[in-house]
Amino acid sequence: MTVPFTAAERRLVRRLSTPALVQRWLNSLPYNTEPPPGGPTLRSLRGVVRAGTAHCLESAVAAAAILEQHGYPPLLLSFESIDELDHVLFVYRERGRWGSVARSRDPGLHGRKPVFATPRALALSYVDPYVDFTGRITGYAVVDLRLLDGYDWRLSERNIWKVERLLLAYPHRRIAASDARIDRLRARYYAFKRAHPDAKPMDYRGREHWSELPTVGGRWSAVGGRR
Repeated sequence: MTVPFTAAERRLVRRLSTPALVQRWLNSLPYNTEPPPGGPTLRSLRGVVRAGTAHCLESAVAAAAILEQHGYPPLLLSFESIDELDHVLFVYRERGRWGSVARSRDPGLHGRKPVFATPRALALSYVDPYVDFTGRITGYAVVDLRLLDGYDWRLSERNIWKVERLLLAYPHRRIAASDARIDRLRARYYAFKRAHPDAKPMDYRGREHWSELPTVGGRWSAVGGRR
């Protein structure tokens, strides 16, 4: 597909030729906390490059726009949560295994290495770290942005709210976890935050499959808040 990138955008796309490189680039950007003062945003890749910041959905869209140029289908994985604080990531398949590229204000909701046999197995790796004071995954969907044929989600100068509407309307598959398990995870989260109010928990099963995390001075860095 021929896309009218600027010269600077073409150089960026050429340099970021793998999911790991895109993850590293996204990690280098400050997290977009949106309002205040400017109000909500949903920027395309062009908007992310110009603003130099991205939230989770902007990161997923930017990853899709870049990696599409290297042969990866523009697939997003959308999560639904009981507290309506949803999360979105770019997903890809490599040597028959699934991985993801993502940004979040929670370390456990960043990308995953391509080690999962199915998109569902990949989605399940996010269940435990999604649990905090209110969060709990209830469903997931893998959505191909090529469904938005004729809509400029890649390089638009405006907010691309049609992407969000597509994800919200798309049927999600249910993810079930026992109430007892979620209660244990939530109690563990409460205990961690009482002991470390300014930190985020990272000791989860499957931690070895997480992708590289953003760091400052060699340590995980996050702005307060969630997804």
